[in-house]
Amino acid sequence: MTEHSTKKTPKAATTVPSVKKGKKAATKVDPTVVAPHVLEAIAAGTYYNPHEVLGQHSVGQPGVTDPLVVIRALRPLATEVIAILSTGAHVELGHIGFGIWQGISTVGFQDYTLEARYESAAPWVTEDPYRFLPTIGELDLHLIGEGRHERLWDVLGAHQRELRGVTEVVPGTAFAVWAPNARAARVIGDFNGWGGATYTMRNMGSTGVWELFIPGLSVGTTYKFELLTHSGDWVQKADPMARRAQVPPMTASVITQSSYDWTDAAWMTARAATDPHDRPMSIYEMHVGSWRPGLSYRDLADELVAYLNELAYTHVEFMPLAEHPFGGSWGYQVTGYYAPTSRYGTPDDLRYLIDRLHQADIGVIMDWVPGHFPKDDFALGRFDGEALYEHADPRRGEQMDWGTYVFDFGRPQVRNFLVANALYWLEEFHIDALRVDAVASMLYLDYSREEGGWEPNKFGGNENLEAIGMLQEITATAYKRNPGAIVIAEESTNWGGVTAPTSAGGLGFGFKWNMGWMHDSLEYMSIDPMYRSHHHSDITFSFVYAFSENFLLPISHDEVVHGKGSLISRMPGDPWQQLANVRVYLSFMWAHPGKQLLFMGQEFGQRSEWSEERGLDWWMLDQPAHRGLFNLVGSLNRVYRNNASLWARDNEPGGFEVIDAGAAEQNVVTFLRWDNDGAPIACLFNFAGQPHTNYRVGLPMAGQWDEILNTDASDFGGSGVGNFGGVEATMQPWGGRPASAVVTLPPLAGLWLKLRR
Repeated sequence: MTEHSTKKTPKAATTVPSVKKGKKAATKVDPTVVAPHVLEAIAAGTYYNPHEVLGQHSVGQPGVTDPLVVIRALRPLATEVIAILSTGAHVELGHIGFGIWQGISTVGFQDYTLEARYESAAPWVTEDPYRFLPTIGELDLHLIGEGRHERLWDVLGAHQRELRGVTEVVPGTAFAVWAPNARAARVIGDFNGWGGATYTMRNMGSTGVWELFIPGLSVGTTYKFELLTHSGDWVQKADPMARRAQVPPMTASVITQSSYDWTDAAWMTARAATDPHDRPMSIYEMHVGSWRPGLSYRDLADELVAYLNELAYTHVEFMPLAEHPFGGSWGYQVTGYYAPTSRYGTPDDLRYLIDRLHQADIGVIMDWVPGHFPKDDFALGRFDGEALYEHADPRRGEQMDWGTYVFDFGRPQVRNFLVANALYWLEEFHIDALRVDAVASMLYLDYSREEGGWEPNKFGGNENLEAIGMLQEITATAYKRNPGAIVIAEESTNWGGVTAPTSAGGLGFGFKWNMGWMHDSLEYMSIDPMYRSHHHSDITFSFVYAFSENFLLPISHDEVVHGKGSLISRMPGDPWQQLANVRVYLSFMWAHPGKQLLFMGQEFGQRSEWSEERGLDWWMLDQPAHRGLFNLVGSLNRVYRNNASLWARDNEPGGFEVIDAGAAEQNVVTFLRWDNDGAPIACLFNFAGQPHTNYRVGLPMAGQWDEILNTDASDFGGSGVGNFGGVEATMQPWGGRPASAVVTLPPLAGLWLKLRR
């Protein structure tokens, strides 16, 4: 039964109620009449600007001082409504139709609360959300309209505010959402029984932003937006800017406010003063939920920091931590771009984890997914009933292979949403680097599309010009605002200038994943050593283009799933040979120009393929051979970090010099790495199944060359073949070099030799 048909509801007031408690009676002035259709729309929650009717408004003429103020409130099913002024006076409101009540105060604008009485119920006293001015300013609206609000998360979404009325300050939550195609917008949640008619938002004009301040709502309250589409349907949507979400499979947004005090100032200051290209970077990639299942963000702060310190990694890379509905997507199908997944704790719990990592001198990288988003009804798809975040043309707006939508990169507000999101993770969570997923899918209009299933750009090409512009804006803005931060591209094609500066027409990324190196080198390693000589170019071809971009060498989660098996399972031979192959491969990877990344479990040679549904096979560390591989990875990282020759000139051709890449018959690869002071390290790799004794190698200088790494050492599970700690190079020319040394190359092993100075 609707409010206006309830028998107990008073009839519409025909006189102005008086002010109680001895106050002067209100003058009998006929308040501004509100059209019935407007009252009906407000009661239904479909009016675009309920604040122009509800709340308190001057009765006098514009510009004329008048103490008369009309107060209106929506209280369906009430039998009596009173406005209690901050002065203590009571203004009785009369019912004027459709559950809307009205009265006149003669003392001008005042702060007030509303007391509503219902049949057989105690009085309900609340603040009136419609008596407050907008919580979003003109400048913010202008920047949103232009798509240039770099701190978009500060104004859209749900924010705890203390808002001043006339004289008093009232705590509550300010809501704002961008929904330009909606006919009406409401806030629903556990605080109103998920019925939004009494919490309709106001439209803020041509920007398409809707706004409402609801007094009293506190942290932990769940909510969604309810939007009226042009087709007349109501859709319930999670907040695109929510900074916290319910634990899946629940889908509501959660009001949150950070109270975290960072203690990583020393790390952040040092980061800002450092060029990451000229620093060591060895990355441990991990999936939080399956590393040690059941651990929270705060649990990880103890166990993960200790583990990474034992292995001496410089960075950890988390697979996506933004909220996602399906765990099996590993986080790559995001529904809450501004909300860390609640599976492992609160946003401040994540801040605590990152802070602890920084205190341990470990950088934090997070996978970020701007290339697509899922079609779940509660999320971004057809957000206000129309294509909004996604491109309207399915040839650009859908990724058929993944069953997802693609962002409309050319729409200013959508571009702003993504640019600000990158900044949000860098600035609010002190993330040191974002690894941008599936960059190729954004760059190419014909990516994974059949002929006729894509539309060329305005020049007739297949480049997505809007996506290019957005990526350039992301990288340039991220570096401008966050010195020392890095944006990394997972880009699988030969697109030119991925890491070139935007000022030179490049995309501006700091690093690009070297997918070519990964594919070729794994293909080579999978071949029996007996036949590797016929495929020698697979292990050396990366030298040709090593400095065409700033590269990062990845052995990521993608290489240990979907039937590919683990890294060790891809190696030929018996169990000992498989482990030896992994050891020589990792030593080659760590010495190769570029930074490096290794997925969890591969550091100790997990044999089973990774699955997000279970934890790693930690029991394998009890096996001496696998513990040896673990020890090697720790040694690789320590020796790497302590020797600038292996990282200081990663992106300069002068920092790398091939000794002999053509020793195919012996399956040997040798090269030099140089630091800025001219100190060399000789990196020698024997990919054959037998040792090479009395192997002469050309060197740039005579002297003692210390064996700083030998992957065949018994501590690493090897056979113990080596050079008794070093070799002596003499001035005997060899291979075009002035000096040379005779070395023993262990089977399936890598040696790093450092000139003693």
